[in-house]
Amino acid sequence: MQTEARSEQTESVAPRPLAELLQCPPSIGNLLNRSAECFNYEAGDVVFHQSDKCQGLYLIVSGQFQRRTDRMSAHLVLGQARSGDLVELAAALGDELHTYTLGALSAGSVLMLSIEALHRAFDAHPPLRRRLLEELAREVSRGYAACCHVRVFKPSRGGKVAAAD
Repeated sequence: MQTEARSEQTESVAPRPLAELLQCPPSIGNLLNRSAECFNYEAGDVVFHQSDKCQGLYLIVSGQFQRRTDRMSAHLVLGQARSGDLVELAAALGDELHTYTLGALSAGSVLMLSIEALHRAFDAHPPLRRRLLEELAREVSRGYAACCHVRVFKPSRGGKVAAAD
């Protein structure tokens, strides 16, 4: 019963296909296409830094990248981004400041849709912004679900490690 409920919950927050998220009239598609830039990175390169101004919406084309952040004097790894992942929806849709640092773990490339073109597209076709906001909500839900499934271990009285409840 719990497994079925988890499966249904996971399916409801699964990422939507990029084509569905960016579905818009041809004129808006052309606007976004004209603004698209592709950047290549080597392992160890940084795509953007936490708290820097967001330049656009990023799509991982190839390679593996790592999200990391500094919060309250702690360095945290937030996870990896792979081909097909949209990254920094929060910054592109919010206050335009990066919420984490994205660095390359391997050679790869990233496509960026400029923030100016995104704003023009949102003004001309509001459903685009709504779909991206919905995807951001699903992303937050996926992160929360992942945190809930992490098992915490603590030492037992006998010195052995036991799963915490």
